[in-house]
Amino acid sequence: MSRFAPNLPQLRPALQAALPLRNPSLPETTERRTLRWAKTAVWIILGIITLQSVLLVAGAWRNDRQIERHLGTAEAEVLSAGPRRSTIEFVTPNRVTYRPELGVLYPSELADGMRIYVEYDRNDPNLVRVKGRSAVLAIIPAGSIAVAAWALGALMLTGLVRVEQRLL
Repeated sequence: MSRFAPNLPQLRPALQAALPLRNPSLPETTERRTLRWAKTAVWIILGIITLQSVLLVAGAWRNDRQIERHLGTAEAEVLSAGPRRSTIEFVTPNRVTYRPELGVLYPSELADGMRIYVEYDRNDPNLVRVKGRSAVLAIIPAGSIAVAAWALGALMLTGLVRVEQRLL
């Protein structure tokens, strides 16, 4: 076994100590109950953040599939650019001008006044993405949020386990 591989027999007790389980052999005190509730809160928050990250990628993937089902392409002008939201204006082949309410999907590296190509859903022209970009771009931000949350959660659970051990 590699010296860098985790020692699995030692990992199981550590994980079990981090779970909010009541030990029937120990008397129930306010401190133990509070620590159990704190562990429960950390696990719930970790679950919610993980779910949000998964839903972020799933939502981006769903939007991409919707656009690809009824694909329209147009040249657009960037009216205002930001790291998370950029507003654009484009004209469809039937000469209707659109300014999507929520901006364009995957807006990174856009600047005011740029002329870009976009792909949009012909049935819902408010659903627009920059041409050539896809839901793959959502994986890194969503994944980094989940990883950071789990790292912070692991630190918090480690601290709670140490406090619990001192109480014993």
